[in-house]
Amino acid sequence: MKYFNWRGAVSVGCFILLWEILARTRAPGFETIPTVLEVIDTFWMDYLSDAKYWQAWAASFERVAYGFVISQVLGIPLGLLLGTREKFDELVFPVVEILRPIPPLAWVPISILFWPTNETSIVFITFIGAFFIIVINVRDGVRSIKKEHLWLAMSLGATPARIFRRIIVPSVIPSIAVGMTVGIAVTWNVLIAAEMIASDVGLGRLTWEGYVSNTPTVVIIGMISIGLAGYLSTLVVTYVEKKMMPWRQK
Repeated sequence: MKYFNWRGAVSVGCFILLWEILARTRAPGFETIPTVLEVIDTFWMDYLSDAKYWQAWAASFERVAYGFVISQVLGIPLGLLLGTREKFDELVFPVVEILRPIPPLAWVPISILFWPTNETSIVFITFIGAFFIIVINVRDGVRSIKKEHLWLAMSLGATPARIFRRIIVPSVIPSIAVGMTVGIAVTWNVLIAAEMIASDVGLGRLTWEGYVSNTPTVVIIGMISIGLAGYLSTLVVTYVEKKMMPWRQK
């Protein structure tokens, strides 16, 4: 059982207090930054009961869910194939290596041209953000399995299908978990930028509109909302990882 993380609570409290002090004293660089109380007041009065604000949350979560899930569904099998099939790896992996360094946001113009709607374009960008991460992690996870384990299983009469099911897949689960953890963070980063460019709704769009309208309180509300949304997504991914690796639970 985990106890309350009082150190973390103290750290967050000190951060908020420092923000309030710097904003109230108009310290260098904080001349236009609203205070904590101003942000809370704006959120309470204008956004807490605003349906459009919660629609922005729902839209962003939906896009992340679609892009992230599709990236896992396609990326995990591809990574397993690359790691277990030498000829397939020689044929396909060079293409992956060429495409992987391209920043996800560089895909925005071509995705807008290629996909019929802005919504599918944004989901595609979030997919790209996590796809190559999971592929590389799974491929490397397969290739890190000790050959001695595979040879021993074969010498005992295990079939290739049984080796794959009982040795390769369990050994790759930690690599899948790492890819999921990193991928969900990248997915949110990419989504927010894509929403600023190609969407009319979402937390990224909310933050951008605050910037365009020169309303710092709205910008900060958007930033905090994005941070909370990312944190909640990470909690979900962490829960899934614990179910995938019960042997790591305390």
